[in-house]
Amino acid sequence: MTSANHKQLLQSVKNFGIIHASLTQLSGAMNDTQLLRYSRQIMLPQVDIAGQQKLLNAKILIIGVGGLGSPAALYLAAAGVGQITLYDDDQVDLSNLQRQITHYMDDIGTDKVISTQQTLNKLNPDVKVIAYKQRLAGEDLDLAVSEADVVLDCSDNFSTRFAINAACVRQQTPLVSGAAIRFEGQVAVFTSGQNESPCYQCLYSDSGEELQNCATNGVLAPITGIIGCIQALEAMKLIMQVGETLAGRLLLLDGLTMEWQTMRLKRNPSCPCCGGH
Repeated sequence: MTSANHKQLLQSVKNFGIIHASLTQLSGAMNDTQLLRYSRQIMLPQVDIAGQQKLLNAKILIIGVGGLGSPAALYLAAAGVGQITLYDDDQVDLSNLQRQITHYMDDIGTDKVISTQQTLNKLNPDVKVIAYKQRLAGEDLDLAVSEADVVLDCSDNFSTRFAINAACVRQQTPLVSGAAIRFEGQVAVFTSGQNESPCYQCLYSDSGEELQNCATNGVLAPITGIIGCIQALEAMKLIMQVGETLAGRLLLLDGLTMEWQTMRLKRNPSCPCCGGH
């Protein structure tokens, strides 16, 4: 695109924003570079300048920067989420590179959160990326969840998912949960305390066996990308308060047949996690 076209597009975005946003919404106006970077989103009537500003002001917590967390983090950073906090205690391994797209050959042996932080900083330097190499648990988990606007569970083990869910219920923080294995994937949104939303434990019992994971069962690379991208989309919808999220629904993908199914979820009044909330 030429410089003249850039200027024309920028003026179009500004004009669009002036028409569709109030003076209050424009009080924290973006600079010209931001208006141009996010122009394709701002032009959407469901987003406009007000929605983009919500993204810029948002804080998202991503737990796990592997197959799901990598694509989710990339799209959230590209879309202009103001702060992304990453937690993962693992290092990059050669077998990760098949699907974990924030890591490269030179990153093998590097902490995954550092590798992802570096990739996101290159993609969008305006985004504040905070990286912690640790398994988030206990009081640290509750504090991190309480400071986030939305939590993305991109972990791959049973105990972590239930711990994240419990913290989100206690802190009343929206949770976007994803999972991928073999040719299958699933995504759900849990908004504890809102509209009789169920929680993750309403769907799965914590007394079952350890969930299967990619290391023991394998996964086709694009499946993790599809699910991670949907998690990013749902997080953005929650922040901007647009559309209909997957709250109260479980979206299931069969990659072999490319069939999608949706299950309606109901809150379990006897749930040991959210039943008393």
